[in-house]
Amino acid sequence: MIADVTIGSLVASVNKVIINPLIIFLFSLALIMFMFGMVKFIANREAGSDKAGEGKNNMFWGLIGMTIMISVFGIMNFIANTLGIQNDINITTQSGIEIDQ
Repeated sequence: MIADVTIGSLVASVNKVIINPLIIFLFSLALIMFMFGMVKFIANREAGSDKAGEGKNNMFWGLIGMTIMISVFGIMNFIANTLGIQNDINITTQSGIEIDQ
């Protein structure tokens, strides 16, 4: 059984299996960093210490990270749509059996 694989299906499968989960994972890390910074800032806001400044820094970099991940996701979808790559993967074998993933 030799599958009929095109560049589009290869890019779609790499996007679905590797890139999208990686973007979601990195977005989650940025969200956790933002939440950690928010808790750190609120817990130390009255003291006016350096820990409140660290909390602000963590929130700032968490927001930057989330913005970057949303942008990367949008750019990847724009490129895929421009090239006509679908997220659905259809593989047709020599025997004519179609496999949808």
